[in-house]
Amino acid sequence: MDSFSSSSSAGPSSEEVMEKVRAHLAQAYAQELLETVGNKCFAACVTKPGTSLSRSEGNCVSHCVDRYIEATGIISRALFSSKP
Repeated sequence: MDSFSSSSSAGPSSEEVMEKVRAHLAQAYAQELLETVGNKCFAACVTKPGTSLSRSEGNCVSHCVDRYIEATGIISRALFSSKP
């Protein structure tokens, strides 16, 4: 049984399918966020990798993550706004 299967004989309702799609999109977004933070923010902010982040490196990563989340929110609102 795959993740889109349902135990009912009539098959999944459209609401069930949409909820599963939303869950998969949320998981994909979280994975993308982690990859972006790991790749872009870490590379931009951490100049000398070690056992811990310096205060300036931590602040840089924090700001980088904040800007990325803000930007993706703006893009999402623009893409999903219901303008005719």
